[in-house]
Amino acid sequence: MRDPKERLRDILEAIAAIERYLGRGKAAYEQDELLQGWFVRHLQIIGEAARSLPEEVRATAPEIEWPKIIGMRNVLVHGYFEIDTEIVWQAASRDIPALKPLVEGLLRRLEEQG
Repeated sequence: MRDPKERLRDILEAIAAIERYLGRGKAAYEQDELLQGWFVRHLQIIGEAARSLPEEVRATAPEIEWPKIIGMRNVLVHGYFEIDTEIVWQAASRDIPALKPLVEGLLRRLEEQG
């Protein structure tokens, strides 16, 4: 089993991957299936890493909306034909930037604990 700190780094790497292309804007996102798939894939990674974190680790960061992150992952993984590209864009453009400092803070706390 992977260490919780590794899972948090997975989340941060997926956030960085989304950030690399977020600057292209919504119009580019709407017209580019590859970009849409990129965002979906990395949101899935974030959700999977969050789901794999031990509950006691998630409980130390109640400010992070873990159930919503994991729920998004479930929809993206299992709802192939129900994926709403607008919701994916909102998650990538609004929620991911807000999530990043929270995950960084949690990772810092865990690293300080040893």
